[in-house]
Amino acid sequence: MDSMQALPLVRKGGCLVKPILTVSNASFQVRKQHILHGVDFTIGRGQIVGVLGASGCGKTSLLNLIAGITRSTSGIVSVNYDGQETEIVGPGPDRGIVYQAYGLYPFLTSVENVAFGLKLHLTTIPRRMWGQVTGFWRRLRREHLKHAEELLVRFGLGDAVHKYPHELSGGMRQRVAIAQALIMKPQILLLDEPFGALDEATREDLQRMLLVLYEENIQAVGQGKPAPHTILLVTHAISEAIFVGDRVMGLSRHWNWEEQGFSSCPGATVVYDKVAPVFNSTDSVDFEKFFGQKNEIAQLVFDEKVRVRPQDHCTFWSQVRVNHGHGVTHDV
Repeated sequence: MDSMQALPLVRKGGCLVKPILTVSNASFQVRKQHILHGVDFTIGRGQIVGVLGASGCGKTSLLNLIAGITRSTSGIVSVNYDGQETEIVGPGPDRGIVYQAYGLYPFLTSVENVAFGLKLHLTTIPRRMWGQVTGFWRRLRREHLKHAEELLVRFGLGDAVHKYPHELSGGMRQRVAIAQALIMKPQILLLDEPFGALDEATREDLQRMLLVLYEENIQAVGQGKPAPHTILLVTHAISEAIFVGDRVMGLSRHWNWEEQGFSSCPGATVVYDKVAPVFNSTDSVDFEKFFGQKNEIAQLVFDEKVRVRPQDHCTFWSQVRVNHGHGVTHDV
């Protein structure tokens, strides 16, 4: 499969765009149900990758492997921070995940929901009890709430800081959920169809919010700093994956597994992995840029009649080597 190895990674300002996530020949099955087979890819720090596929092809299962919620049946899923590769064996604060169903506590306000993760991660019950006596916990909680409020204001929710989830629109609740994940400063953010239940206008608004995060990545790389946000976005919408991501991957069960000697499908695998055009958060949605790639993805990833040879269409890193595309893995 297409590899990141031997890629010249030095970028403007001397910053290195390094691999942050590697999925190496990973397969996953539940009892006798084969869900994923031979999934193999590497993601560079600061990328936003759109992950596409038909319903039931294993997109959420892939995110759960990366989140550490489940373990692969075979193969390795690993992260690489500060040059040290570590196999994922369970959940951790370095990986945040946001689902389509808003994971908010109904009895907490927006700011309390966002700060809740800091409370659990940075303190223990005994420490909080002792902190009540010394005043330490009250000071720390004020800091947590201040940080959470600043993040909500940044996401355009300054007027909703003290509102409860039932008082918010769907789009506002999803912004709170993303802020709830980002306040932990995860190395990798996993989004599982977070905008699927939203109307088109709200959905585009949140897509642009992700593009703002990508602009922060490009700015950081240009200054010789590590990009702060690496995101995998699972979606059914081809246009959304192309618009938000700098790279689009497609999972499918309809690949040439018969030629590999299997009598039945051993699971979905990555059949498509290519560069996507990079948009600014203020750009209009130019569907002409989407047209060719959208049709290609529709055929290769979603058409059940097509048997894809994955090696023919998983060419992202080969495209990067010839400087095809823009963004954090290219010249900025």
